[in-house]
Formats: sequence, C-alpha cells, structure tokens
Amino acid sequence: MSVFWSCFIIVITAGMIVGCLWLLFANARGTPGESTGHVWDDDLREWNNPLPRWWLNLFILTVVFAVGYLVFYPGLGNFGGRLGWTSTKQMQARLDEITAKRKAVYASLAGKDIPALAKDAAAQSLGRAVFLNNCAGCHGADARGAVGFPNLTDNDWLYGGEPEQIVETVTHGRHGVMPAIGAALPPEAQQALLDFVPYWSDAKLDPARREAGMKQFALTCAPCHGADGKGNIALGAPNLTDDIWLFKGGREGVQQTIMKGRESIMPAHESILSPDEIRMVASYVYSLSHGGDAHVAVQDSKP
Repeated sequence: MSVFWSCFIIVITAGMIVGCLWLLFANARGTPGESTGHVWDDDLREWNNPLPRWWLNLFILTVVFAVGYLVFYPGLGNFGGRLGWTSTKQMQARLDEITAKRKAVYASLAGKDIPALAKDAAAQSLGRAVFLNNCAGCHGADARGAVGFPNLTDNDWLYGGEPEQIVETVTHGRHGVMPAIGAALPPEAQQALLDFVPYWSDAKLDPARREAGMKQFALTCAPCHGADGKGNIALGAPNLTDDIWLFKGGREGVQQTIMKGRESIMPAHESILSPDEIRMVASYVYSLSHGGDAHVAVQDSKP
C-alpha cells in the first residue's frame, strides 16, 4: 500500500473514532426535563434528556476496544499491529497443518499399489475427495459421465483401464479426435455405414446389411477402430461393438459423428495434483469399475 493511501486510511479511521467520542459526549449533556421546543399533536414533546450513564459507558467501552484492536491488529494503513497477525499467515498456518496431516496419511499408503489402494478405505476416501474436487465437473459426482464425457463405472475404456493407464490419463491428459469423413464418402458408402455401425451388436441385423457395412467399414474405419471394430486404446478409438457410446448413439448420432467428426479433451492434471493425489484418484477410479469393497464402504457412508 502506498504512503498516501496508508495515511488516508489512518486519518479516516482516527477521525471516525474521534467523531464517535464527540457524538457520545455531546449527547451526554442535557438537563432532565428540558424541552427542545419540538411539539407534535399539541402535547407530544421532545425532551433534551442526556444518555443514561450505563448506556454511555458501554459506548465508551466499545471505543476503547476499537483503539486496543488497532494497536494489536492491522487496521491503520501499513501499520501491522503489535502482534504481527495477518489473515495470510493464519491461512498459511492452517494449510501447513492440513498438508502435514495429509502427508502423514499418504506416507502410510506409499507402499501400496493401485489395486491394493482400491481396497483401502482411507485411500478411497482421499481419492473420492480429489475426484469430487477435480473430476466431477465433467464425469459427474457419481462418475457415470455424460454425453462426451466417459462413464468411469463400467469397464469400457478408451485408453485402457489398467492402473498405469489410468495414472497416465490423469497425469498427462488425453486428446481424442474423430475426423469428419462424411464429405469424402459417396452417399452409398455413408448409407452402408449407417445401416451397419449403429446396429453392430444387434444379432438380428440383416446379414446383407452387415456384409455391406463390414466391407465399407474395412475401407473407411478399420485403421482406427480395428478390423473387428473393438477399438484401439493407443489412439483412443472406441469399441463400436458394445453399444456404449461416448457421444449420441443410434443412426442419428453416428451420422452426425461421420459428417461432423468429434473431439474430446481430458486435461492434464500434473500441474494441479501432486503425485500422491494422482495415485489416490487413480485408485478410486480403478475401484469404480472393479467393485472394490473399499469403494462400496465409502459410497455407503455418504450422507
């Protein structure tokens, strides 16, 4: 704070205190029974009675308290008070206390791998807290996702659901792109894909439609999604055979994907979360699709 503004605040604060004292003592004077001369409704008079002594003393005590506060605590510009207290120091002390407790818990879990952490109630409590603070905004508080955001409670993974793959996803993020290929396909090729891909898992699909669709799929889509349509975790290409859709499924949704393409981004969290926090949230996510006992206990304990 500049010297000017510091002096400005000091003058205003001191002036308010002096003004309060003047107002108190000015109203302490007066003669009981003396009228101010103000009369309403013929007989309703205003009397110039002084403040009661006990009331005046209470006001004076508040002024004394204010002066004492300004001596010991910040309030007068750049003068920090005799105790040297600041809200920043208090906040930092509280953060240091919380960090120390958290490090002690993390240290007790340091020797466990992620599958083991997924069965540990303490680790799951920590992991769930990290998830709710950093991941629930996209994946939902129940981790079941939404359109464009994967469901983390099933066993369908774009980039793999092994512990190291989950850690990699949380740490460095992912960027999935489905290019818009509709303009490059003739109408009959589009029709063949739309007659087949949305209904891949339908056992009753007409064999002729399936055959025609498979031929076009092999030419257009197999390089990313695989010849069997089961996806490629190296590219983040989804499995098209399980009827689980990151974006809208069905004929309309698949048509929009083919024509306009899709893009999804999972941001990197290495600059946001500590390595310990990443391990905890990875173990929590891992437990969601593995039915861990610790996960069940944490969920059951929610209010």
